[in-house]
Order: sequence, then structure tokens, then C-alpha cells
Amino acid sequence: MARHSGRTVRDLRRESRTAVLQRLYFDGPMSRLALGSAAGLSSGSVSNVVAELMADGLLEEAGSLGADGGRPRTLVRVAAGRGRLVGVDVGETRVRVELFDLSMSELARTERALPGHGSRSYDVGVVAGHILDGVAEVLGADGPGQGGGELLGVGVGVPGIVERGAGGALVHGQTIGWDAVPLEALLHGSGRLPAHVPLFIDNGAKTLGQAEMWFGGGRGAHNAVVVLFGSGVGACVVTDEVEHGRAVEWGHLTVRVRGRRCRCGARGCLEAYAGAEALLARWREAGGEPPPGADEEAALTALLSAARPGDGAEPDPVAAEVLAETAEYLGAGLADLINLFQPERILVGGWAGLQLGAPFLESVRAHALAHALRHPAGRVGIALGRLGPDAVTVGAAILPLAAFFARGGRRLPIDSPAPTPAWRTALGGRLAGQWGGG
Repeated sequence: MARHSGRTVRDLRRESRTAVLQRLYFDGPMSRLALGSAAGLSSGSVSNVVAELMADGLLEEAGSLGADGGRPRTLVRVAAGRGRLVGVDVGETRVRVELFDLSMSELARTERALPGHGSRSYDVGVVAGHILDGVAEVLGADGPGQGGGELLGVGVGVPGIVERGAGGALVHGQTIGWDAVPLEALLHGSGRLPAHVPLFIDNGAKTLGQAEMWFGGGRGAHNAVVVLFGSGVGACVVTDEVEHGRAVEWGHLTVRVRGRRCRCGARGCLEAYAGAEALLARWREAGGEPPPGADEEAALTALLSAARPGDGAEPDPVAAEVLAETAEYLGAGLADLINLFQPERILVGGWAGLQLGAPFLESVRAHALAHALRHPAGRVGIALGRLGPDAVTVGAAILPLAAFFARGGRRLPIDSPAPTPAWRTALGGRLAGQWGGG
């Protein structure tokens, strides 16, 4: 096959298809003329690629744009109904599964609760069963009569370090009792997922970061840190040097030598002071009384109500003090991220971070800026994530979507392994200038 600078004609065609799909996905609908300029392709190449993608059902016409003194230009866009994507959030309190079309519009969802928090050791078979049951349920809810497109892949965000080996993804989730769990092999070995459907597994903080970078508060940033604040805490770091994004075990940064015992077994970790589980434990130790039988979300709501009551009532001093101390620990932790990575912005997501909200974030921001070096602190914006509690599932679904784009919108051969996710690369030149100040 002919080659050009080490690449085959097939490679060049795939890259052209990828460029067109990405530009239309992030900036469309567009005319062929505008698309050629945006994708860096000649008018002849754009016309050929668009015709090919329309024949594959990946693009569709989207009206026309008037042109002064000439014929109207036909607009094209990615056909949202061409494919479906499943995103799975394996959290520490529940497994959430959502089905999306190519525009990331939700088609169906389901949730399954995980065991109580006493042991924090989750049966792998139970979690795998929840994932498989959830995928079957959302696909069934969007059954043949709903006109759904081809299933392009399943993405799973997990709490832990993900290692990729010859047998698939292994999950090291020390805080939940998982040691090199072969989750990918378990899911594929069940026989309940179609063999030809790609499966992607990654850290939940990283999938949260992916979602915010594509669709939320990270748009336009080259350097950002996206923080997941839930039962525990984690972070995804995106820099020019780590262009695909990297999950970091930020929650296990030592903030106090010989401090509180963390659920990972060490002492003094940030997570032992700043995660929702630790925050509530410290409130109870100080005399706070969450409602009997309340889960973490309900208990955190009770703490917030006590610390910040409405109607002019006096705040509970114990709850207010625990919340203030938590903000200081989180702020100090963010200061370390600022000093280490010098990001343009930091986004705080996760169910607990969103529930604590803007007033809490203001306190966290003040502590972060006080602890960080002045120069990087003066350049960073700190804000809440924009995508809400579904950000991890959206980010998980992005994994197969980005791989689909990287293949130029072509399906995988039945016996081919799924390629390594390339979500950051798929952003292309869309980053610059699309997000305001922090």
C-alpha cells in the first residue's frame, strides 16, 4: 500500500475522517467550506470524506446557511442516532449505568446500591453483576422499538488504580479491598457482553476529568486539575506533559504526620480528613448526630443543615467547626496541586463537592490561595464542576466515543482488541479560547 511520510493511504484517510468527525462534533453543524478550513483539509478532500461519512450514516444534513449572492450552503452534523454508548460509574455507594446517543443525550439510566460502609470491602462478583445487570437494563429500555443505533462501547469508571496487562484491565482499589481485580476479564468472561463491543475501564476521577474537559468547566484549558470529592477524594491532572490526563491518588497525600488512620491503612492522609466519609466520622466523634439509618448523602445534608441553617437560626458550632476544618484541609491539598502542576484552573466535582456547594468552595479557595505559592496561585481559577453528579458516567462513555473517533468512525473487526483510549488527543485544536476566566 502506498505510504506518505511513513503513513499508509489508509492511515491518511482515517485521520481525515477523524478530523472531520471531531470538528463537526465540537463545532458543528458546519458547511463543507467552513469544515475544510477548520479541519485543515482541501475542498476536494472534505467533499470526499463527508460523502463517505454520510454513506456510512455518521453524518446528516442540518439545514442550510444563506450566502450573499450565491447558493445557500448545506450544513452537515454528526448523526446523534448513529450510535449508542454506555457509561458506568462504580462509586463507593452505588453503581450507576447510563445509556447515551452520540450527542451524549441520556437515553436510559439505572442505579444499584452497594453494601453498607462498615467494611468498605466490596464483593467483586456483586459489583460485576450490578454492572452487567445495569447494562442489560439500559439497553433493554432503549430496545429495538426505540430506534437506537449501534452500541459502540461500554466505559467503566472505578475507584482505584487501573493497570493494563495482557489479560485486560486490573483494578487496585485498596480502600475497597480490591487487589489486582481482573474486572475486564470478569465482565467479558460472563458472556453477557457482546464479544465485539469494546470495553474500557479507567479511574473514576479520570473519567470525571474527561467529561469536564470535553463538555464542562475544563473547556479551553490546556492545564487543569479536576477533583472528585465523594466518599473519598481523587483528582485527574491534565497538563501539556500529560496530554491524556492522569489519575493521581491525591486523597492519599499525607497532610498530618501520625494523624488519623485512613481507610487505606496509612495515617494522616488527606482522605482521612476531607472525604465525605471522614468528614461525617469526625462530626460524630465531636458529638454530631446524623439521622439514624441515614446514608452518606443524607447524613451530609444533615450536617450542612446544622452548620448553615436557614431562617436566621444559629448554626450548630460543632457542625460548623468540622466543616470549616474540612475546608482548610481541602484547601491545603489544592495548594499542593497548584504548586506541583501550576494548572490554569481547578474544578471540584463529585457528589459531596457539589452538595457542599459554592459557600464551602469559597472557604476552600481562600485556604488554597493562602497555602500556595503566590505566582501559580495568582493564575489559577477554582470553581465547581459544571456537569453535576452524572459526570463520571458521561466521562466513562467518552472512552469508547473517543476511540470511535480515533478509528475514523469505523467499527472494530470482531477479533480486534479495543485501542487505548485517546480522549485528550481527540480534543484536537478545540481547546483554545472556549472557556472564560475562572
